[in-house]
Amino acid sequence: MRATVDRAGLDPQGRLPKVQVRRVRKGDLGKVRDVLEQTFGDFLERQLGTRPRQAFGGAQYVHHRWLMEPWGCFVAEEDGSKIVGAALAATLGSLGLLGPVAVLTNYQNQAIGQQLIRAAQEFFDENKATLHGVVTYPTSPKHLYLYHKFGYKPKHLTAIMSRAIDRGTPRPPAAKAAKAPLAMRRFSTLEETKKKAALARMHRITSAVYRGLDLAKEVEIVDGLALGDTLLLERGREILGFAICHSPGVSEAPTGALYVKFLAIDPAQKRPEQLLEFVAGVEALGTELGVQRVILPVYSRYWAAYSMLVQCGYAIDFTMVRMQRGKQEDYEDPTHLVLDDWR
Repeated sequence: MRATVDRAGLDPQGRLPKVQVRRVRKGDLGKVRDVLEQTFGDFLERQLGTRPRQAFGGAQYVHHRWLMEPWGCFVAEEDGSKIVGAALAATLGSLGLLGPVAVLTNYQNQAIGQQLIRAAQEFFDENKATLHGVVTYPTSPKHLYLYHKFGYKPKHLTAIMSRAIDRGTPRPPAAKAAKAPLAMRRFSTLEETKKKAALARMHRITSAVYRGLDLAKEVEIVDGLALGDTLLLERGREILGFAICHSPGVSEAPTGALYVKFLAIDPAQKRPEQLLEFVAGVEALGTELGVQRVILPVYSRYWAAYSMLVQCGYAIDFTMVRMQRGKQEDYEDPTHLVLDDWR
């Protein structure tokens, strides 16, 4: 990405500064994290009237995403020395996800954000992602307009839901299926050869949700960096579904919470009790880890899953709006038991 954008005004030496977009290097990671925290802290302060102590509640987005998808991470750099903006992008098979995107407040309204998004779009095109997605604040006209410029259309709301973990009697598991009992297993406990087979089964499940969708990189980065674990819902030797869970530390889980990044149950075999079993399993993992709450994000178009979370006592913390571009932008089936977060 070689395009540059001029910033109004001269520097102390009388030179016109330039902002260039390039890919993230390892030495940038701390600065990128600071840019994200500062930019979103400024935004939330304007929205809420008070500045949060941590813009993301302790959740970390930079280091592991760069390790997972280094070619999809970009920075905007002034005069080759100061990082003033950043954009993270990742491909999950045929799905390309954009965000977070941030430009320091004093550098906004100078088309820097557009350059970062353009770089991410080129990355998606190079990797043949057929559907591109982003989530943003539904109450921010500026964010909505920015993504609209690149062909993203606002769709439904994503509800970030949570529930405090009851330290008393554990939530009882769902009723067992008649033909065989359901069991929960952790991906981290599998032998390496069995992990490959499990990833292949997960890919078949996600491809049934959306053709080409593949969460293997996310599962492997969580496993390899011990960011949490992936729960497998099994009946006998068959994997019916999986849930990628982040635990607090250097993951996307906020402080004191267990966060489910993605959950999917095989659309061909989905049953309500399977999602209930997953909720009980995630809460049991949270209890074991000593966290105070569980965070489950759900796209409201997946109405069956959303309704079941409400029945389980989960409440909405806040909402984001999903925006999509691509030929197959309306693939979501309201009956699918899927929890996903495109942040």
